[in-house]
Amino acid sequence: MHHTHTVSSTPRVQRGLTLIEMLVVIGLTGLVGVGLLSMIAYFYRANAFLLESTTAVDSASRGVRESLALLRGASYGEDGTYPVAAAATSSITFYSNADSDRAIERVRLYVLDGTLYKGVTNAAGNPPSYSGQTETTFTIATWVKNATNTPAFRYFNRDGMELTAPIDITAVRTVRTRFDVDINPYRAPNILTIEGSATVRNLRDK
Repeated sequence: MHHTHTVSSTPRVQRGLTLIEMLVVIGLTGLVGVGLLSMIAYFYRANAFLLESTTAVDSASRGVRESLALLRGASYGEDGTYPVAAAATSSITFYSNADSDRAIERVRLYVLDGTLYKGVTNAAGNPPSYSGQTETTFTIATWVKNATNTPAFRYFNRDGMELTAPIDITAVRTVRTRFDVDINPYRAPNILTIEGSATVRNLRDK
């Protein structure tokens, strides 16, 4: 008996990518890569700006709060000088305990060329005097952009009435501050307004 085996097979066709297909794949891969890198770069820039802005805001706000706290605690200087020594729209000078010692320092807050500074001077000698002593300067905020009609410092008497220039320092009871800060001068205007108020405790009832 003869057995006949019939084998039916379909030939396999193996075909590689053509040059054009490879170029298309490479092109698409490149486009995806460029897009992904652009998204990563944008995400980094956006978050870097946010971090930079937050740091600037926190630093400026903290500096203003600390300065107003010193103003609230203003008292007579070591040489007997009146608590408020000078008052103007862009600066104020007063006496307060600006550090951890028991001495009273002369404190000067002022805006100069778009920067808010705090200057501290210690008294020296016997009798104590601030004259001729070195002022230590701290930067509180940069890129202060107050308009010419927006004073950094405003002053009010015991009745809440605003004092006008020239300021009578003996009438000052409350000081209000406003600083318009451009948190990133290299980008489109993004102005943050930092405001505060301080009533000098040692003059409240005088």
